[in-house]
Amino acid sequence: MVEAKANKMFGTVVVGIGIAGSVRIRDILNPMPSSPSKHLKLFGFVSRRTLGNIDEVKQISLKDALGNKEIQAAIISTDNKSHEENVRMFLEAGKHVLVEYPMALSASTARELWEMAEHKGKILHVEHIELLTEEYKQLKKEVAGKELVKGTLHFTGGALDEERSGFPAFSGIARLTWLVDLFGDLTVTSATREEQKEKSYSRMTAHFQTENKKPLTWIEERGPGLRRDKKINFCFKSGCLENLPEAPRSAVGIFMQDQNLFAKKLLGQVSREELAAEKWRILRCLDLAEEIQQHCERPVKIHS
Repeated sequence: MVEAKANKMFGTVVVGIGIAGSVRIRDILNPMPSSPSKHLKLFGFVSRRTLGNIDEVKQISLKDALGNKEIQAAIISTDNKSHEENVRMFLEAGKHVLVEYPMALSASTARELWEMAEHKGKILHVEHIELLTEEYKQLKKEVAGKELVKGTLHFTGGALDEERSGFPAFSGIARLTWLVDLFGDLTVTSATREEQKEKSYSRMTAHFQTENKKPLTWIEERGPGLRRDKKINFCFKSGCLENLPEAPRSAVGIFMQDQNLFAKKLLGQVSREELAAEKWRILRCLDLAEEIQQHCERPVKIHS
């Protein structure tokens, strides 16, 4: 069991210093007064590049991070393809882990890592900041209690290096998480993908049914010059929702909110019911992502 002592500190290391990793360092160094994050003590960061110190935080080797008994937690902010390897290494070394989504690029691997964390009595927390935005919280309020007839979520964004980020159903799992969190368990009915590799363009379309047999569509479209945007069209018996709600910016950043949740888990302040529901959602979305990939990669039948 995780020790739930109000004065306990958790030595923490950040692995990967891209945009997210840099934000993680900033947030650990500047916790909100009386917040759970005050229990995280930054020991250093790990990077493949030689960077020296960042904001007086020292760079340490991966070997030192894994072997140092004063480090109890790791925050993994590497490329998606490296998540699995890093999560596995730090769990095997007996550390708690926060990893950016997706935690792995296959559902079976994700389950294996989760079982390893539970076997070792360690927290494995998967960041899902898309559920923490004010925009999403407002959307969830507007959808609550309404009876869905049909719906579409269409995401556009710049081109991604799939070698590093994984198949679009995994790199775009934030959108899938929205749909599952809003409408419950889904069944994949079909999925296709149009790709123009020479133009770095990709458009994946996945069709689902809700448990009430209502149709949902998710489109993940990426290419050079495509503006990062989400469009919705959710139709309910009471009318259609065609625009994301306006929402004020939160006083607390989404990475800080996520970090506070991780720290609360370390302190034993999150209920078993909440942990179980989160585990189900994360693993279910990875199952669906894998199923979508399998649909998209099936050879097209040519009828003569």
